[in-house]
Amino acid sequence: MSMTIRAMRRSDLSNVLDIQSKCYTELEPESEASFDTKLRLSPTTCFVACDEGTVVGYLIAIPWVFANPPALDAVDIDAPLAADCLYLHDLAVAPEARNSGAGRALVDQFFPLLKALQLERACLVAVQSSAPYWRRHGFQTVSETPSLAAKLASYGSGAQYMEYLAPQV
Repeated sequence: MSMTIRAMRRSDLSNVLDIQSKCYTELEPESEASFDTKLRLSPTTCFVACDEGTVVGYLIAIPWVFANPPALDAVDIDAPLAADCLYLHDLAVAPEARNSGAGRALVDQFFPLLKALQLERACLVAVQSSAPYWRRHGFQTVSETPSLAAKLASYGSGAQYMEYLAPQV
């Protein structure tokens, strides 16, 4: 395999949607408009993994406000004025590319963004029983408040809000 990671382009969205539909079986797939909104908000924090030029995985992240994730499939969102975390909205790898290193390569592209954006925290919503995967990458589950629980409702049952605190240097 010849795995490369590059910035996501709008022209990648059809491949991204195809991968999403194969990977998310417990959630209603998000729309192209939702992914396009996130890509527009932060094009420097959205990536695709390519194997010999074919998109086999993606990672979508946006600077955001901690403990206030956007609703799943949100299209009417704006960049917050005072982002305090990097929100990893979605990571998916096509079933045929699992165990190829694509997921790890995308995650490895993500963490240096914290320093580049001068943020000390990353967060995400773990869905479809993915929390153990994210714990292996240093994320920890955050205690739910009623407000956070309401936000997580659109992410399906068992969704967990998780955070990663960057090591202090």
